Amino acid sequence: MFSSTLLRRGARLFSTAPSLSRPAFCRRFLLVGTVSVGAYTAGALFPHPYFTFLAPRPAPGPPTDPDSPESLAYTANLERTLQSLALLQSLRAAPDADDWYEVRPYKHFPEERRVNNLVRGARWDETEAVAIIHVGRGLCGHDGIVHGGLLATLLDETLARTAINNLPDKIGVTAKLSISYKAPTFADQFIVIKVRLEEKNGRKVNVSGRVEDLKGNLLVEANAMFVQPKYSKMLSNSIVKKAMGEPEPKKGNPVLLAEGIPPPATKS
Repeated sequence: MFSSTLLRRGARLFSTAPSLSRPAFCRRFLLVGTVSVGAYTAGALFPHPYFTFLAPRPAPGPPTDPDSPESLAYTANLERTLQSLALLQSLRAAPDADDWYEVRPYKHFPEERRVNNLVRGARWDETEAVAIIHVGRGLCGHDGIVHGGLLATLLDETLARTAINNLPDKIGVTAKLSISYKAPTFADQFIVIKVRLEEKNGRKVNVSGRVEDLKGNLLVEANAMFVQPKYSKMLSNSIVKKAMGEPEPKKGNPVLLAEGIPPPATKS
C-alpha cells in the first residue's frame, strides 16, 4: 500500500514524496515529445483509412472533358491497372475459364443511349457473375466514401443481368431489393461484385450479390427478386441485349475499356 505523510509546520503543508531531479524531468519530457512527434508523423504519412471520416484529404475531381488528353491518360491508366489485377488474371487462367464469358456491357450500345447508362466490365456465365468496377472520387457521399445509393444502383444493375438471363423472355424488372451495408467503401479503388443465381420459378428469379474490395473484405450484401412483366412478349429485348453485352468472340486480346487503347505489354 502506498502512503505519503504530510507534516504541518505553521500554516503550510509539506509532502515528504520525492520530487524529480532536473535531469530526470528533461529526459522524460524529451521521451514524451519524441514519441508524440513520431506518432503524429506516422499518422500523417500513413493514416488509418477510418481517419478519413474525420479529416478527408482533398483530391481533384474527375476530368470533365472525356476527350481531353488528361481524361484519355486517366482512362488508359485505369485500363492498365484493370488488366494487371491478380483477380482478373486468375479468373482468365482458371480451369473452368471456358465455362465463363467476358463482356463489356454497353460497348455496342448506341451512343445517344449509352451516355445515360452505367458502364461496367464483367465475367459471366448464366448463373454467376464477377464484375470488376473502379469507383472514383466523383461518386462519394461523404468525401472519400462511395455513396451508398451508388452501390445500391451498381448491385441492382449487376444482379439484374444474371436474373434477366434466367427469365423466359430475357426481360425483367426489380420487384424486391434488400441491401445490408457491412463496411464503408472507400473511393479510388477497384471493387468486385459477385452475383449468384439462387432460385428461378417461371417469371420470378431470386439472386444474391456481394461487394468486396480486392482483398476480399465484405463491404455490401444484397438479395433481390426480379420478375418478368406479363406484357414482356410485346417488348423487344434487342436493346436489353446490347446494354448487357453479349459474349465476345474468342481472341487473344482482352476486351478493353475503350476503343483504341492497346492491352498492356506482357513481360517475357
